[in-house]
Amino acid sequence: MTQAAPPEGTVTTERRGALLLVGINRPAKYNGFTPRMMRELGQAYSLLDDDDSLRVGVLHAFGKHFTAGLDLPSIAPLMQRGEKAIPLGCVEPTDLGTPGYRRRTKPIVAAVKGITYTLGIELMLAADIVVAADDCRFSQLEVGRGIMATGGATLRMAERAGLGNAMLHLLTGDEFGAAEALRLNFVQKVVQAGQELDEAIRIAEAIAAQAPQAVVATRLNARKAVEEGPLAAMEEFIAVQRRLANSEDAAEGVRSFVEKRPPRFSGR
Repeated sequence: MTQAAPPEGTVTTERRGALLLVGINRPAKYNGFTPRMMRELGQAYSLLDDDDSLRVGVLHAFGKHFTAGLDLPSIAPLMQRGEKAIPLGCVEPTDLGTPGYRRRTKPIVAAVKGITYTLGIELMLAADIVVAADDCRFSQLEVGRGIMATGGATLRMAERAGLGNAMLHLLTGDEFGAAEALRLNFVQKVVQAGQELDEAIRIAEAIAAQAPQAVVATRLNARKAVEEGPLAAMEEFIAVQRRLANSEDAAEGVRSFVEKRPPRFSGR
């Protein structure tokens, strides 16, 4: 899957029914992220959240690799000034809740392959489900460049894999493969190289077939449980369930069950 890209790269969007395919496109430079690409990624994630006709995003990459991470020569001046390339008000692709940026509500399935370094790992950990090709090569190597991972790796690696496993890879900056990523719960499925995007789309389509409000509510409640604890998530149960139970989609869910047919959800 290839598409011509300018030298500074670009992030593409493609509508496929209720899916938004978001493509990282700078294969000549291992899809290294420039300021333009970061800006366009934030805009693509914002499009997904803002368009009612879109239900699920699929993050993927053109060429042989997912991304080698940030293009430091072009990004370093921003880092030195403490600035971000993503416009204020956009959805933050790393979903960290940084002041001035929105958090994503709709789910994203990531398809990763080949070199998946630094920001690549952080983007996939910020996604909801990750399909990895069996040729993946992962590395969170910021310590070897004199900087720290600030896109979520220090938070989410420990959350998924335990502190010791996180330290093993964060402090050594070593390279590891898809089997190790699966063991550490960084990815959810490993498939033969070349099949990762098809599998990610299949999963995204299965999610898109569900009731949209219920999908968003379920995702946000699970995120709250991880970030704020089970009690905080439980406090929402009655109010959220009452709102969902009074929706048109809940009524359609009951009708489809009684009529023994697939539901036709509208998102209302």
